[in-house]
Amino acid sequence: MSKHTLPPARAAGLAWLCLAGLSWPTHAQMPHTAVPPTAALSATPSEAAPVAEAVRVLSLDELITTVVANNTELLSAQQARVSATAGIQTASAYANPRLEWQSGRNQARMPGAVPGAVQGWGVSQMIENPSARDARRGAAEAAARGTEHAITLTRNAVVSETRLRASEYLLRRAEAGVTSEDLALLEQVRERVRLRVASGEAPRYEVIKADAEIVHARERQQTAALQAEQVLLTLNRMASGRLPSRWSLAGSLQEDSPLSTLAELMAQAETDNPELRALQAEVERAEAQVRGARASRWPGVELRVGQTREPDLRQSSVGVSVQIPLLDRRDGAIGEAGSELRRLQGRLDGRRAELRQQLQHAWQALAIARLRVQALSEGVVLDAEAALKVAQAAYRFGERGILDVLDAQRVLRSARLNLLEARYQSQAARIDLETLAGRFAASPSTSPATPQ
Repeated sequence: MSKHTLPPARAAGLAWLCLAGLSWPTHAQMPHTAVPPTAALSATPSEAAPVAEAVRVLSLDELITTVVANNTELLSAQQARVSATAGIQTASAYANPRLEWQSGRNQARMPGAVPGAVQGWGVSQMIENPSARDARRGAAEAAARGTEHAITLTRNAVVSETRLRASEYLLRRAEAGVTSEDLALLEQVRERVRLRVASGEAPRYEVIKADAEIVHARERQQTAALQAEQVLLTLNRMASGRLPSRWSLAGSLQEDSPLSTLAELMAQAETDNPELRALQAEVERAEAQVRGARASRWPGVELRVGQTREPDLRQSSVGVSVQIPLLDRRDGAIGEAGSELRRLQGRLDGRRAELRQQLQHAWQALAIARLRVQALSEGVVLDAEAALKVAQAAYRFGERGILDVLDAQRVLRSARLNLLEARYQSQAARIDLETLAGRFAASPSTSPATPQ
């Protein structure tokens, strides 16, 4: 009775497959460590520097402090405050007195007239209407308060944008980590498939399919790494290039602090939202301009003291000059100022109502994102990992093909990426809520420090 023997190469391949099948790696067994985005950009040995520059790891607070200290838009808003403060001095200034001097000669044209030099001088002072001056000063002070609120509005927007970009960077970095793990697993799968094809246990199209999946996996990894680098460049642009040349951000997309209730956020937005406060300052400025337009009907009183010297006499005079609102009662200026006041008041009321709607919308978006995170982390991802293990086991015993394994791996990768996206959406909604409530408007208590 003859025994059927396998070729040595095929027998060795089958034995290797049996041993390797006992330790088939899965996504659950692989470490979920984030791969730095720059790792995908230095694939060739020629691009690697002999001594790599150390990567500076910044916390979110350090990043925000650097951006706030160097952001050009915020610095411009702060400079506008200096101009507005000078405007208060301009509005508070009194009118300067006016000095007149004149000289001439008298010619005698009648008998008894005394010819000779004639000289005269006069001093006049405008005494402005106190109501008009107070209204002008009030408008300047309201404008100065408006620049203060513009600074807080800009700071609120800059900090919000920084936090959002930081969350996007953490998302892209996590996506790069997921795609790197997926690429490593695909490369291991391809080696096992290649051995099975070489031994005749599987058709050649399985290797072709595995190679195609690896090409797509590399493209996804490099895309995520480049997107992370783009976010870093955007953050450095917001900081006017003052961030380190090589740096990374510490943290994750997990929510690490509780959030106030919607009612508390709405109450805080009513008092701390910088846009509402800036609009309120504009309304106060328009009210002062209305008072100034009404007071301009009687601009003030001009006092004049003068003296004229002739060859035979000296004449002194004191006069008062008042402008009478007979032809122009300033109705046009009053109407324009009143119309501007009503327009700004309407903007303030409309923005306040719109703010409530935006807070409710952001709160609902946060609730939806949290539900997605819970569903994906507690159900979909776990089920996808279990399905991949089943597909791998079936492939080891020859019950399923490589396409089933690749499909299961694709489902797991999609679930993990969806989980990361849901966490990012949760962070974005949270940042939106805090921005609308004006929580980023206050200046930092510590002095800004620029990392070197």
